[in-house]
Amino acid sequence: MEANTRSTGRLPAAFLTPGSSSFMDFLSDHSPQMLPGNRKLPEGVVEAPHGTTIVAATFPGGVVLAVDRRATMGNMIAQRDIEKVFPADEFSAVGIAGTAGLAVEMVKLFQLELEHFEKVEGATLSLEGKANRLSTMIRGNLGMAMQGLAVVPLFAGWDEGKEKGRIFSYDVTGGRSEEHGFAATGSGSIFARGSMKKLFRPDLTEEQATTLVVQALYDAADDDSATGGPDLYRHIYPIVTVITDEGFRRLTDEESQELARSITDRRLEQPDGPRAALL
Repeated sequence: MEANTRSTGRLPAAFLTPGSSSFMDFLSDHSPQMLPGNRKLPEGVVEAPHGTTIVAATFPGGVVLAVDRRATMGNMIAQRDIEKVFPADEFSAVGIAGTAGLAVEMVKLFQLELEHFEKVEGATLSLEGKANRLSTMIRGNLGMAMQGLAVVPLFAGWDEGKEKGRIFSYDVTGGRSEEHGFAATGSGSIFARGSMKKLFRPDLTEEQATTLVVQALYDAADDDSATGGPDLYRHIYPIVTVITDEGFRRLTDEESQELARSITDRRLEQPDGPRAALL
């Protein structure tokens, strides 16, 4: 192997030039081809794995964000244990629905965006500012979304200024809406939202809120083939995360298993019983 004698060991000038606190702006100026929305796609229909249902619910001390584990490609199950919720920073998280590969890449860019801003400005963005930055990134993917490669996340976090958990949903154009109480997106969202609509209360405890979102995912999986329910045989359970004033926390596999099993056991005992008894 030959030594690289041509390198000076210095960073390119672009890295040493003062500029925007946005990492996305930096990429747009110096390496636009690295942005997902600027890549050329082959002609014709592009088949790619898709993530499905995401649910979220607030409670007085924070917000819960949960996802199922299934990814589909057409009528096929592409993956049974995909990761679909990620911490954006210490006090916020993103759940992904839509084209799985692009969504994961967008989340990684979003994490870098928030880190870059904090390092340049010496302060963190407000939760509303984070939601707006994510909106801009989704809008940049509009070209791919029009070709069937849409990314539609759900963003949730703890607002340190307002001292409460908040939820933001998006459409494929980057349009942002704040959801109050609970929200769902993805293929099974209509069933999950219907479940939460009947069970949600503003005074839920953290334990009740986590039970609520897992119950909603169970109901979505019952009617939507693209949403994966608890897989007791393979030990695959929903991912449940809680964000409070203490930061982001993901329930352990054991906690998720216990929560999912408590719901499935009670469903076996009362398959047609009142759902309100599950909280």
